[in-house]
Amino acid sequence: MRTSDFDYHLPQELIAQTPAEPRDASRLLVMDRRTGMTEHRLFPDIGEYLRPGDLLVLNRSRVIPARLHGTRAESGGRVELLLLRQKSPGLWEALGRPGRRLRPGDRVVLDGPVPEARYSSNSSSNSLPGIEAAILESDEQGVKLVRFSPGDVPLDGWGETPLPPYIHERPSNPERYQTVYSSEPGSVAAPTAGLHFTDELLEKLRQAGIEQAFVTLHIGLDTFRPVQGEDPMEHHIHTEYYEVSQETAGQISLARREGRRIVAVGTTSVRTLEQLGLNWERAGIGRDDPAQGATGQADIFILPGHRFRLVDAMITNFHLPRSTLLMLVSAFAGRNPILAAYEEAIERGYRFYSFGDAMFLH
Repeated sequence: MRTSDFDYHLPQELIAQTPAEPRDASRLLVMDRRTGMTEHRLFPDIGEYLRPGDLLVLNRSRVIPARLHGTRAESGGRVELLLLRQKSPGLWEALGRPGRRLRPGDRVVLDGPVPEARYSSNSSSNSLPGIEAAILESDEQGVKLVRFSPGDVPLDGWGETPLPPYIHERPSNPERYQTVYSSEPGSVAAPTAGLHFTDELLEKLRQAGIEQAFVTLHIGLDTFRPVQGEDPMEHHIHTEYYEVSQETAGQISLARREGRRIVAVGTTSVRTLEQLGLNWERAGIGRDDPAQGATGQADIFILPGHRFRLVDAMITNFHLPRSTLLMLVSAFAGRNPILAAYEEAIERGYRFYSFGDAMFLH
Protein backbone atom coordinates (compact mmCIF):
# COMPACT_ATOMS: atom_id res chain seq x y z
CA MET A 1 0.00 0.00 0.00
CA ARG A 2 1.40 3.34 -1.10
CA THR A 3 0.18 6.88 -0.67
CA SER A 4 0.13 7.29 -4.45
CA ASP A 5 -2.46 4.48 -4.59
CA PHE A 6 -4.94 7.07 -3.28
CA ASP A 7 -4.21 9.79 -5.82
CA TYR A 8 -6.62 11.11 -8.43
CA HIS A 9 -6.94 14.21 -10.61
CA LEU A 10 -9.66 16.71 -9.75
CA PRO A 11 -10.39 19.69 -12.01
CA GLN A 12 -10.09 22.89 -10.01
CA GLU A 13 -13.55 24.05 -11.01
CA LEU A 14 -15.11 21.13 -9.08
CA ILE A 15 -13.76 22.35 -5.73
CA ALA A 16 -16.84 23.87 -4.11
CA GLN A 17 -16.24 27.46 -2.98
CA THR A 18 -19.62 28.14 -1.43
CA PRO A 19 -22.10 25.98 0.49
CA ALA A 20 -25.26 24.72 -1.17
CA GLU A 21 -28.39 26.80 -0.60
CA PRO A 22 -30.41 25.56 1.13
CA ARG A 23 -28.17 23.22 3.11
CA ASP A 24 -29.76 20.02 1.83
CA ALA A 25 -29.71 21.07 -1.84
CA SER A 26 -26.48 19.14 -2.46
CA ARG A 27 -26.26 16.00 -4.55
CA LEU A 28 -25.90 12.50 -3.12
CA LEU A 29 -23.96 9.63 -4.66
CA VAL A 30 -25.16 6.33 -3.17
CA MET A 31 -22.81 3.35 -3.35
CA ASP A 32 -23.49 -0.25 -2.38
CA ARG A 33 -20.11 -1.38 -1.11
CA ARG A 34 -20.90 -5.05 -1.72
CA THR A 35 -21.54 -4.60 -5.44
CA GLY A 36 -19.93 -1.25 -6.21
CA MET A 37 -23.18 -0.14 -7.86
CA THR A 38 -23.94 3.59 -7.67
CA GLU A 39 -27.03 5.77 -7.81
CA HIS A 40 -27.27 9.54 -8.21
CA ARG A 41 -29.77 11.38 -6.04
CA LEU A 42 -30.27 14.58 -4.04
CA PHE A 43 -29.41 14.75 -0.35
CA PRO A 44 -33.02 14.95 0.92
CA ASP A 45 -33.45 11.46 -0.60
CA ILE A 46 -31.18 10.05 2.13
CA GLY A 47 -34.30 8.92 4.01
CA GLU A 48 -35.03 6.40 1.24
CA TYR A 49 -31.78 4.60 2.08
CA LEU A 50 -32.15 4.68 5.86
CA ARG A 51 -34.34 2.13 7.63
CA PRO A 52 -36.58 2.48 10.67
CA GLY A 53 -34.40 1.50 13.62
CA ASP A 54 -31.15 2.75 12.08
CA LEU A 55 -29.01 4.70 14.53
CA LEU A 56 -27.65 7.89 12.97
CA VAL A 57 -24.52 9.06 14.84
CA LEU A 58 -23.58 12.73 14.44
CA ASN A 59 -20.59 14.73 15.67
CA ARG A 60 -21.79 17.82 17.55
CA SER A 61 -18.36 19.50 17.70
CA ARG A 62 -18.45 23.20 16.89
CA VAL A 63 -15.74 25.11 15.01
CA ILE A 64 -14.04 27.75 17.13
CA PRO A 65 -12.91 31.08 15.61
CA ALA A 66 -9.32 29.89 15.83
CA ARG A 67 -7.58 32.02 13.17
CA LEU A 68 -5.85 35.08 14.61
CA HIS A 69 -3.97 37.89 12.87
CA GLY A 70 -1.30 40.20 14.20
CA THR A 71 2.14 41.70 13.75
CA ARG A 72 5.58 40.73 15.05
CA ALA A 73 6.49 42.98 17.94
CA GLU A 74 10.12 43.12 16.77
CA SER A 75 9.72 43.84 13.05
CA GLY A 76 6.06 44.68 12.38
CA GLY A 77 5.77 41.79 9.89
CA ARG A 78 2.33 40.23 9.45
CA VAL A 79 1.61 36.97 11.28
CA GLU A 80 -1.27 34.49 11.24
CA LEU A 81 -1.85 31.98 14.03
CA LEU A 82 -4.16 28.97 13.80
CA LEU A 83 -5.00 27.67 17.25
CA LEU A 84 -5.16 23.88 17.42
CA ARG A 85 -5.59 22.81 21.03
CA GLN A 86 -5.84 24.55 24.39
CA LYS A 87 -3.39 23.15 26.94
CA SER A 88 -4.49 25.39 29.82
CA PRO A 89 -5.97 28.89 30.19
CA GLY A 90 -3.92 31.19 27.97
CA LEU A 91 -1.70 28.38 26.65
CA TRP A 92 -2.34 26.91 23.17
CA GLU A 93 -0.77 24.75 20.51
CA ALA A 94 -0.88 26.60 17.19
CA LEU A 95 0.38 26.74 13.65
CA GLY A 96 2.02 29.97 12.53
CA ARG A 97 2.51 31.72 9.21
CA PRO A 98 5.24 32.41 8.28
CA GLY A 99 6.03 29.33 10.32
CA ARG A 100 9.80 29.09 9.96
CA ARG A 101 10.34 32.70 10.94
CA LEU A 102 8.37 32.37 14.18
CA ARG A 103 10.81 31.12 16.78
CA PRO A 104 10.76 30.72 20.56
CA GLY A 105 11.10 34.13 22.14
CA ASP A 106 9.18 35.97 19.40
CA ARG A 107 6.13 38.05 20.35
CA VAL A 108 3.04 38.74 18.25
CA VAL A 109 0.72 41.69 18.88
CA LEU A 110 -2.79 40.63 17.90
CA ASP A 111 -5.13 42.72 15.78
CA GLY A 112 -8.34 43.87 17.42
CA PRO A 113 -11.86 42.45 17.06
CA VAL A 114 -12.85 41.09 13.64
CA PRO A 115 -16.10 41.51 11.63
CA GLU A 116 -17.23 38.02 12.66
CA ALA A 117 -17.72 39.41 16.18
CA ARG A 118 -21.16 40.62 15.08
CA TYR A 119 -22.32 37.00 15.15
CA SER A 120 -21.13 36.61 18.73
CA SER A 121 -22.99 37.47 21.92
CA ASN A 122 -19.66 38.49 23.46
CA SER A 123 -19.56 42.24 22.95
CA SER A 124 -17.19 42.98 25.83
CA SER A 125 -14.19 41.96 23.67
CA ASN A 126 -14.35 45.31 21.88
CA SER A 127 -13.14 47.12 24.99
CA LEU A 128 -10.28 44.76 25.89
CA PRO A 129 -6.67 46.03 25.84
CA GLY A 130 -4.12 44.73 23.34
CA ILE A 131 -3.19 41.07 23.59
CA GLU A 132 0.23 39.58 22.90
CA ALA A 133 1.16 36.01 21.96
CA ALA A 134 4.58 34.77 23.06
CA ILE A 135 6.10 31.86 21.16
CA LEU A 136 7.45 29.46 23.80
CA GLU A 137 8.34 26.34 21.79
CA SER A 138 8.31 24.99 18.22
CA ASP A 139 8.51 21.30 17.33
CA GLU A 140 9.85 19.61 14.19
CA GLN A 141 6.38 19.61 12.60
CA GLY A 142 5.99 23.36 13.01
CA VAL A 143 3.53 23.27 15.92
CA LYS A 144 4.10 26.23 18.25
CA LEU A 145 3.38 26.49 21.95
CA VAL A 146 1.91 29.95 22.46
CA ARG A 147 1.08 31.87 25.64
CA PHE A 148 -1.31 34.84 25.52
CA SER A 149 -1.13 37.81 27.86
CA PRO A 150 -2.45 39.66 29.79
CA GLY A 151 -5.08 36.88 29.63
CA ASP A 152 -6.50 34.28 27.29
CA VAL A 153 -7.59 35.56 23.89
CA PRO A 154 -11.39 36.10 23.58
CA LEU A 155 -11.88 34.06 20.42
CA ASP A 156 -15.50 35.08 19.94
CA GLY A 157 -14.38 38.64 19.24
CA TRP A 158 -10.80 38.41 18.01
CA GLY A 159 -10.70 35.24 15.94
CA GLU A 160 -12.00 34.21 12.52
CA THR A 161 -13.51 30.86 11.65
CA PRO A 162 -10.73 28.93 9.89
CA LEU A 163 -11.52 27.64 6.42
CA PRO A 164 -9.55 25.05 4.44
CA PRO A 165 -6.89 26.56 2.15
CA TYR A 166 -8.73 25.48 -1.01
CA ILE A 167 -11.74 27.69 -0.15
CA HIS A 168 -11.11 31.24 -1.33
CA GLU A 169 -14.47 32.82 -0.52
CA ARG A 170 -15.57 33.34 3.08
CA PRO A 171 -19.30 32.70 3.58
CA SER A 172 -21.15 35.89 4.47
CA ASN A 173 -22.47 34.12 7.57
CA PRO A 174 -19.87 31.93 9.37
CA GLU A 175 -22.72 29.75 10.68
CA ARG A 176 -22.80 28.14 7.23
CA TYR A 177 -19.54 26.43 8.23
CA GLN A 178 -21.24 24.94 11.30
CA THR A 179 -23.70 22.06 11.48
CA VAL A 180 -27.19 22.95 12.71
CA TYR A 181 -26.66 20.67 15.73
CA SER A 182 -23.17 21.88 16.71
CA SER A 183 -22.98 22.62 20.43
CA GLU A 184 -19.52 21.69 21.77
CA PRO A 185 -16.81 24.24 20.78
CA GLY A 186 -13.38 22.81 20.05
CA SER A 187 -12.77 22.03 16.34
CA VAL A 188 -10.61 23.94 13.88
CA ALA A 189 -12.51 22.46 10.92
CA ALA A 190 -16.14 21.49 10.47
CA PRO A 191 -17.39 17.89 10.39
CA THR A 192 -18.54 18.66 6.87
CA ALA A 193 -20.74 15.63 6.14
CA GLY A 194 -23.15 17.09 8.69
CA LEU A 195 -23.43 20.42 6.85
CA HIS A 196 -26.07 18.89 4.55
CA PHE A 197 -28.61 18.36 7.33
CA THR A 198 -31.34 20.87 8.16
CA ASP A 199 -33.44 20.81 11.31
CA GLU A 200 -36.43 19.90 9.16
CA LEU A 201 -34.66 16.93 7.55
CA LEU A 202 -33.48 15.62 10.92
CA GLU A 203 -37.04 15.87 12.27
CA LYS A 204 -38.41 14.07 9.20
CA LEU A 205 -35.92 11.24 9.78
CA ARG A 206 -36.90 11.03 13.46
CA GLN A 207 -40.55 10.73 12.51
CA ALA A 208 -39.60 7.91 10.12
CA GLY A 209 -38.19 5.91 13.04
CA ILE A 210 -34.51 6.70 12.49
CA GLU A 211 -32.86 7.16 15.88
CA GLN A 212 -30.20 9.83 16.40
CA ALA A 213 -27.25 9.91 18.78
CA PHE A 214 -24.50 12.47 19.29
CA VAL A 215 -20.79 12.14 19.92
CA THR A 216 -18.04 14.75 20.10
CA LEU A 217 -14.70 14.69 18.30
CA HIS A 218 -12.77 17.94 18.03
CA ILE A 219 -11.04 18.09 14.65
CA GLY A 220 -7.41 19.12 14.87
CA LEU A 221 -4.08 19.23 13.09
CA ASP A 222 -4.41 16.26 10.73
CA THR A 223 -7.10 18.03 8.73
CA PHE A 224 -4.31 20.36 7.56
CA ARG A 225 -1.55 17.77 7.16
CA PRO A 226 -1.38 15.70 3.95
CA VAL A 227 0.36 12.33 3.96
CA GLN A 228 3.89 13.20 2.85
CA GLY A 229 5.66 9.86 2.50
CA GLU A 230 4.90 6.93 0.20
CA ASP A 231 4.25 4.59 3.14
CA PRO A 232 1.04 5.62 4.93
CA MET A 233 2.04 3.48 7.89
CA GLU A 234 4.83 5.95 8.60
CA HIS A 235 2.41 8.90 8.76
CA HIS A 236 2.12 10.26 12.30
CA ILE A 237 -1.55 10.91 13.06
CA HIS A 238 -2.21 13.38 15.85
CA THR A 239 -4.68 12.58 18.58
CA GLU A 240 -8.02 14.39 18.78
CA TYR A 241 -10.21 14.80 21.84
CA TYR A 242 -13.40 12.74 21.76
CA GLU A 243 -16.31 12.06 24.07
CA VAL A 244 -19.08 9.47 24.03
CA SER A 245 -21.62 9.91 26.81
CA GLN A 246 -23.02 6.97 28.75
CA GLU A 247 -26.40 7.61 27.13
CA THR A 248 -24.96 7.50 23.61
CA ALA A 249 -22.89 4.42 24.44
CA GLY A 250 -26.11 2.73 25.57
CA GLN A 251 -27.84 3.64 22.29
CA ILE A 252 -24.91 2.22 20.30
CA SER A 253 -24.74 -0.96 22.36
CA LEU A 254 -28.50 -1.58 22.11
CA ALA A 255 -28.50 -1.05 18.33
CA ARG A 256 -25.64 -3.53 18.01
CA ARG A 257 -27.39 -6.14 20.15
CA GLU A 258 -30.63 -5.77 18.18
CA GLY A 259 -28.88 -5.99 14.81
CA ARG A 260 -29.84 -2.46 13.78
CA ARG A 261 -27.48 -0.50 11.54
CA ILE A 262 -25.18 2.13 12.99
CA VAL A 263 -24.80 4.92 10.41
CA ALA A 264 -21.95 7.37 10.96
CA VAL A 265 -22.34 10.93 9.71
CA GLY A 266 -18.84 11.90 8.62
CA THR A 267 -15.38 10.45 9.06
CA THR A 268 -15.09 12.06 12.50
CA SER A 269 -18.07 10.05 13.73
CA VAL A 270 -16.49 6.97 12.13
CA ARG A 271 -13.23 7.57 14.03
CA THR A 272 -15.11 8.10 17.29
CA LEU A 273 -17.21 4.96 16.89
CA GLU A 274 -14.27 2.80 15.88
CA GLN A 275 -12.18 4.15 18.78
CA LEU A 276 -15.05 3.24 21.09
CA GLY A 277 -15.35 -0.22 19.54
CA LEU A 278 -11.61 -0.75 19.96
CA ASN A 279 -11.85 0.36 23.60
CA TRP A 280 -14.66 -2.10 24.24
CA GLU A 281 -12.74 -4.91 22.57
CA ARG A 282 -9.63 -4.23 24.62
CA ALA A 283 -11.73 -4.15 27.80
CA GLY A 284 -13.47 -7.42 26.89
CA ILE A 285 -16.90 -5.75 26.65
CA GLY A 286 -19.12 -7.97 24.52
CA ARG A 287 -22.52 -7.41 22.93
CA ASP A 288 -24.41 -8.46 26.05
CA ASP A 289 -22.29 -6.52 28.54
CA PRO A 290 -23.24 -3.09 29.92
CA ALA A 291 -21.99 -0.32 27.64
CA GLN A 292 -19.36 2.13 28.79
CA GLY A 293 -19.03 5.70 27.58
CA ALA A 294 -15.58 7.09 26.89
CA THR A 295 -13.58 10.29 26.80
CA GLY A 296 -9.97 10.87 25.86
CA GLN A 297 -7.69 11.23 22.86
CA ALA A 298 -8.61 9.29 19.71
CA ASP A 299 -5.45 7.85 18.16
CA ILE A 300 -6.98 5.29 15.80
CA PHE A 301 -5.67 5.41 12.20
CA ILE A 302 -8.07 3.70 9.79
CA LEU A 303 -6.40 2.27 6.69
CA PRO A 304 -7.42 -0.49 4.26
CA GLY A 305 -7.36 -3.73 6.21
CA HIS A 306 -9.09 -2.19 9.22
CA ARG A 307 -11.82 -4.39 10.73
CA PHE A 308 -14.83 -2.17 11.38
CA ARG A 309 -16.34 -2.91 14.76
CA LEU A 310 -19.34 -0.57 15.01
CA VAL A 311 -19.92 1.27 11.71
CA ASP A 312 -22.34 -0.34 9.24
CA ALA A 313 -22.85 2.60 6.86
CA MET A 314 -21.60 6.15 6.52
CA ILE A 315 -22.46 9.53 5.05
CA THR A 316 -19.37 11.40 3.88
CA ASN A 317 -18.15 14.09 1.52
CA PHE A 318 -15.58 13.70 -1.27
CA HIS A 319 -12.03 13.88 0.11
CA LEU A 320 -8.66 15.20 -1.03
CA PRO A 321 -6.24 12.98 -2.95
CA ARG A 322 -3.59 11.20 -0.88
CA SER A 323 -5.41 12.06 2.35
CA THR A 324 -6.04 9.98 5.45
CA LEU A 325 -9.78 10.51 4.93
CA LEU A 326 -9.71 9.01 1.44
CA MET A 327 -7.83 6.07 2.94
CA LEU A 328 -10.54 5.72 5.61
CA VAL A 329 -13.44 5.52 3.14
CA SER A 330 -11.36 3.12 1.01
CA ALA A 331 -10.95 0.92 4.08
CA PHE A 332 -14.73 0.84 4.39
CA ALA A 333 -15.78 0.37 0.76
CA GLY A 334 -12.63 -0.72 -1.09
CA ARG A 335 -10.00 1.40 -2.81
CA ASN A 336 -10.93 0.50 -6.40
CA PRO A 337 -14.72 0.97 -5.95
CA ILE A 338 -14.16 4.31 -4.19
CA LEU A 339 -11.82 5.63 -6.88
CA ALA A 340 -14.24 4.44 -9.58
CA ALA A 341 -17.10 6.26 -7.81
CA TYR A 342 -14.95 9.40 -7.57
CA GLU A 343 -14.22 9.18 -11.30
CA GLU A 344 -17.94 8.89 -11.99
CA ALA A 345 -18.65 11.87 -9.75
CA ILE A 346 -16.05 13.95 -11.60
CA GLU A 347 -17.58 13.02 -14.96
CA ARG A 348 -21.02 14.10 -13.68
CA GLY A 349 -19.75 17.41 -12.26
CA TYR A 350 -20.21 16.74 -8.54
CA ARG A 351 -18.86 19.40 -6.18
CA PHE A 352 -15.94 18.26 -4.01
CA TYR A 353 -14.50 18.82 -0.53
CA SER A 354 -15.89 20.73 2.47
CA PHE A 355 -18.74 22.63 0.77
CA GLY A 356 -19.27 19.90 -1.81
CA ASP A 357 -21.71 17.06 -2.36
CA ALA A 358 -22.14 13.88 -0.31
CA MET A 359 -21.84 10.10 -0.57
CA PHE A 360 -23.79 7.39 1.23
CA LEU A 361 -21.78 4.17 1.57
CA HIS A 362 -23.76 1.15 2.71
